[in-house]
Amino acid sequence: MPSTLGQTMVSPNHTFLDSSVFILMGIPGLEEFHLWLSLPVCLLGTATIVGNITILVVIVTEPALHKPMYLFLCMLSTIDLAASFSTVPKLLAILWCGAGHMSASACLAQMFFIHAFCMMESTVLLAMAFDRYVAICHPLRYTTVLTDTIIVRIGVVAMVRGSILMLPCPFLIQRLSFCQSHVIPHTYCEHMAVVKLACGDTRPNRVYGLTAALLVIGVDLFCIGLSYFLIARAVLRLSSHEARSKALGTCGSHVCVILISYTPALFSFFTHRFGHHVPLHTHIILANVYLLFPPALNPMVYGVKTKEIRERVVRVFQKGQGTGLKAPE
Repeated sequence: MPSTLGQTMVSPNHTFLDSSVFILMGIPGLEEFHLWLSLPVCLLGTATIVGNITILVVIVTEPALHKPMYLFLCMLSTIDLAASFSTVPKLLAILWCGAGHMSASACLAQMFFIHAFCMMESTVLLAMAFDRYVAICHPLRYTTVLTDTIIVRIGVVAMVRGSILMLPCPFLIQRLSFCQSHVIPHTYCEHMAVVKLACGDTRPNRVYGLTAALLVIGVDLFCIGLSYFLIARAVLRLSSHEARSKALGTCGSHVCVILISYTPALFSFFTHRFGHHVPLHTHIILANVYLLFPPALNPMVYGVKTKEIRERVVRVFQKGQGTGLKAPE
């Protein structure tokens, strides 16, 4: 007899099946390496926290960096921190001591926040592409187009868009019946991994999940590609080689972040839905690469490739060293 979330049922062999609890397995087939895999996860989590907090502190405390591009970077860092806190603690608990038990409500909440934050990040990356387009193609209108009010509205749109697109998924899952295993072969409550455990008609869940993903990844990538096509066309029309290099240089860090963010996302998306012959542990590793690497690498990319941020980070550390070395009078 099937049960919906929050109920307890008796299976044919008279064992109790509590549908209010899910169990995250981690990475099936690689259980003996869980402890070793926790090392890069811990390093990436630490890099995410240190890097993004550094970016936020530097931009917030430096009035010269209160510009649209850096304000969007603050949004990106905030989302990356939130996404990391939604994933990494439970992931480390699973890898360290196999603590995979999770209540149904906590599982649905984690699912909502992880996917919503990913959608918000995609919106912010699109906004950053628009920022570069206006700065290079319409420099005289830059300050009038990207005002503080517009930037705040873009931030609100990113939050609302991600939340609204993801909101139906937990409710669609709550209507499903779970009559078999509640063991999720994953490191977090990924939408399709939970849906695959259900018995009955899961087509609405699959169709909506695919539609939401295409609306975000497809639309955002198309608009980002269009922005950079227009940027490249405008740059190639410049007569000065120095001007072309400078214009392209301002886009370098953003292009790197786009590649870091979307490449593992696309691999994970397509292998999950069409890579039926890809081993399960490969699916899960790709999904974790998608969640763990971009938040850790984004601050490094902007810190290395953006002169203004790099100089101010060095200045902060030099100031700290000077204070620490100063002898007491």
